[in-house]
Amino acid sequence: MPDFAAMPAALAPSAAEASNAPTSVSLSRWKCRTSQWSPTFLTKRDQMRSRRLSLVRKTWPMAALFLLLPSAAVRAQTSMTAFLPEVNSNFRFSSSVRLVFDAKGYMEDGDLNRAQVGPSLQFNTRPLEKLKRITIFDMDDMKPMPVVFTIGYRYLPSSVQPAIHRLQPIVMFHIPFPGTILLSDRNRGDLDWSNSSFRWTYRNRFTGERRLTIHSYHPGAYASAEFFYQSQYAKWSSTHLFAGCLFPLSKHIQLDTYYEHANNTGPQPNHQVNAAGLIIDLYFPPYKH
Repeated sequence: MPDFAAMPAALAPSAAEASNAPTSVSLSRWKCRTSQWSPTFLTKRDQMRSRRLSLVRKTWPMAALFLLLPSAAVRAQTSMTAFLPEVNSNFRFSSSVRLVFDAKGYMEDGDLNRAQVGPSLQFNTRPLEKLKRITIFDMDDMKPMPVVFTIGYRYLPSSVQPAIHRLQPIVMFHIPFPGTILLSDRNRGDLDWSNSSFRWTYRNRFTGERRLTIHSYHPGAYASAEFFYQSQYAKWSSTHLFAGCLFPLSKHIQLDTYYEHANNTGPQPNHQVNAAGLIIDLYFPPYKH
């Protein structure tokens, strides 16, 4: 039984109620009055519960959003790996003219999906003395030339799309930089015809290269970035980043090994490629210091 003596007089039942009312009725009335007697305690507990529920309601949408972000990023782009083998043969005709024959493949998952093959004619200005000092150990005898003009043709067969016929004009600038660093600025146009349709792409590639000295051996480390403006998307749609090294093997042969990361924002979703490249450069007649 409750201790009515300990309760305030205003809330305590009368003597008649305490003696005449049934026990269950007295208990129910006591519970009702005690709930009115301690409103502060119940209100604080209810407030704490309300705050917890409100915090959960506010945080679960954010948690769900963070869980969905990785999957949304995966859906927003596609990524693949590739291997790019290439052979370049260079034939020096005179002090200002060189013939280049290029053969390149594009392999995904071990399958040769695309290729390109064709010749180019290169025309160079007179060499610059500063460039000659920087490129004294370089096998490419076009690098001492401040300006090189190239006109080429490429045939691009493919197992996944119609073949392309490409006319390829190029203007390249070589710039000496302090620290025996060679800067190159290549401006290239790809004029493509395929099934009576025509598309063009402007490509601008910047390269920084430096020859290293390991005893009597001189490999060349380089990094470059290339930006593509494609007519089919009417915007700068693709960026390619390169890091590689040139390894002379003999007076005729040089290996160019590199890593390439390509990000193409033209198609939807974005298309990314991580590729390993291997170029075999052949020089005839052999390079002379």
